[in-house]
Amino acid sequence: MTSRFSQIFLIFAFAFFAASSAHAQIDASSPSGQPPSKEEMPKSIQETLYKHRVEQEKKDHEELIQRGEEALKISAELETSVAETNKITVKDREKLDRLEKLVKKIRKELGGDDDEEATVEKFDEVPAEKVSVVVAAMRKLQSTAGKLVDELKKTSRFSISAVAIQSSNSLLKIVKFVRFTK
Repeated sequence: MTSRFSQIFLIFAFAFFAASSAHAQIDASSPSGQPPSKEEMPKSIQETLYKHRVEQEKKDHEELIQRGEEALKISAELETSVAETNKITVKDREKLDRLEKLVKKIRKELGGDDDEEATVEKFDEVPAEKVSVVVAAMRKLQSTAGKLVDELKKTSRFSISAVAIQSSNSLLKIVKFVRFTK
């Protein structure tokens, strides 16, 4: 009987100590029982978190500029290809899709949204009888991509450029125009 009693006593004692230990751990974290907030963290941890955030913001801004430069490169390739053949090939359509995805990602990272009222300048750089509408659209695509990259390079990770957002919207409109042009 005493061995049974001692086993029960040990189980209750263990449960009591486990519960009191868990309660002590909750109390040690903060008076409310929740983990310490950011303000309660040591200064060295706060500084480390700040440095990591700054590094990530710099990296994100560099990637944004790289995407813009890639969009410019694709638009230049498209302009050259369409100028030579005077039509849009399957490979060109794939490049248009890639360009559209890049520009949408850029616009999203800039905080922009679809602008239904965005206007695209007319393709009147070259007289219509000398060049097809598609070639003129590709030239406009190239120049608008150049404007977008220039605007992205002017920005910092702390700023948002409305002109860059408008340029990205114009680029998307041109891509849609070219996609549905025969």
